[in-house]
Amino acid sequence: MISRTNRHGVRRMALLAQWATAVLITVAVFAPAITAQATTPTAARSSTPAHKRVAADAAPGAPVKTIGNRNAPITMEVFSDYQCPSCGSFFENTLRAMIQDYVANGKVYLVHHDFPLQMHTYSGQAARWATAAAMIGQFQDVDAALFDSQAKWPVDGDIEKYVAGAISPANFKRIQGILKGCAAAPPTSKADRTVPQVDPSCPVDQYIVQDIVLGYQVPVQATPTFIVHYKGQSYPASSGIITWPILKQFFDTLLSQ
Repeated sequence: MISRTNRHGVRRMALLAQWATAVLITVAVFAPAITAQATTPTAARSSTPAHKRVAADAAPGAPVKTIGNRNAPITMEVFSDYQCPSCGSFFENTLRAMIQDYVANGKVYLVHHDFPLQMHTYSGQAARWATAAAMIGQFQDVDAALFDSQAKWPVDGDIEKYVAGAISPANFKRIQGILKGCAAAPPTSKADRTVPQVDPSCPVDQYIVQDIVLGYQVPVQATPTFIVHYKGQSYPASSGIITWPILKQFFDTLLSQ
């Protein structure tokens, strides 16, 4: 028997499919963000333990907050807040399984956008750590660590502890170096949708603000919000939690077309 939750999810995904032809969001609106953040493919989780990985020698570049192969048939953009409970649940119960399955198998390309909410005390700071990690190719490990420890670091804001535990000491020092000038309050999305200030001494803030502005354009009304792109079509943005089996069913319907 299909539960009420599953029935709701199936109806929801069916509506998405029905709306696709009538309410398409042009890919041009979102493509610049995907292109900017996806200059190089990011492999699904490495089999090498994080603490054994060798820090890259290259200087930090633009953050790549993506997971998977950019040439995958489906691209999924997610606007998320690291301190948002629904975002944490979405990651643990949906995105993690998707990453291990359809992302790892080249079917889905996952693009993360930071959309820290003003109401969450440490979400902007968490976005800074994730973005700095993305500048040295460590986004996936830090992204997972922040969600895995979501019930812990918001208590006192000790984000460093959980970032340090997810990557090598050498890479952690590199991230600390990137963030050493980030003394001002981090950017967060505003209820009135004003563009947050960029701290010129903090090299990651400009990228977080770019994500926030892009979220305003969607518009993101709640986190998590996700958008699916397939064969040149962009499906209407959807907010809230959808389980992996239901999302997988939707992806399979797209891939069969």
